[in-house]
Amino acid sequence: MNGTVNFQQVSAGSTAVPLNQPEFLKLQQIIYSIAGIHMTEAKKPLMSGRLYKRLRHHQLQSYADYISLLTRDHQELKVAVDLLTTNETYFFREPKHFTWLQQHVLPTVSRTQKFRCWSAASSTGQEAYSLAMLFHDQLGNSGWEIFASDISSKVLSVAREGLYPIKLAEEIPQEYLKTYCLKGVGQQEGQLKIDPILMNKVRFDNINLNEKLPDVGMFDVIFLRNILIYFQQDTKRAVVARLLEKLKPGGYLVIGHSETLYGIFPELKPLGPSIYRKVI
Repeated sequence: MNGTVNFQQVSAGSTAVPLNQPEFLKLQQIIYSIAGIHMTEAKKPLMSGRLYKRLRHHQLQSYADYISLLTRDHQELKVAVDLLTTNETYFFREPKHFTWLQQHVLPTVSRTQKFRCWSAASSTGQEAYSLAMLFHDQLGNSGWEIFASDISSKVLSVAREGLYPIKLAEEIPQEYLKTYCLKGVGQQEGQLKIDPILMNKVRFDNINLNEKLPDVGMFDVIFLRNILIYFQQDTKRAVVARLLEKLKPGGYLVIGHSETLYGIFPELKPLGPSIYRKVI
């Protein structure tokens, strides 16, 4: 009996501060206004869990106190956005897209113009480096470049470092792993490092897709995968419309397999599941 009571006491003492509904709705509104991401009711536990550490960091008693802090501390607001917009990613995710690029796009690349690809919402960089491995293998070291962006400065710092847990090597094809990755030794043992040759071909920048886009030039391919599912329909339309302005005529837009733009944009011709070509 005593063991049971003690366990319950420890568990109760470690419970996070409850996030009530008015606080959740206010935080939901803040994230939507900044990132365009709609945090559904199902995301309430995630929001509570990720932001609780910030309450402890600032020694706050409630999420209402934290919301008050967000209204006057821009840096903390940036931290909150980082915590709530970080999405899962991994090397060569949804591999059919990379096979399609290899078979149908890269063989047609002109050697007279630089081939440009944008990895939008690139998170910690695995998508961008996967593209770089494929491009270098198929096109060599010149004539192409990759631009990658994310709203979170935290994940971009990871991407720019190009250093990952060695267990992620399982996601990379063996021939690419041997050619483009370095195994950490000494203080970096247990880690995987992207070859500097590839890192020099990828540029990362902090961009909010929910705002007017900066002048980043025009692209032949834009990867916008597994982010549209977090947007409501009006936000989705606005984000895609902005990106289409940066896509060359005849260029390709690739979205996640669980997403669709069918019938929304007349200038996009579907070529297959989650792959579209700009024809207007």
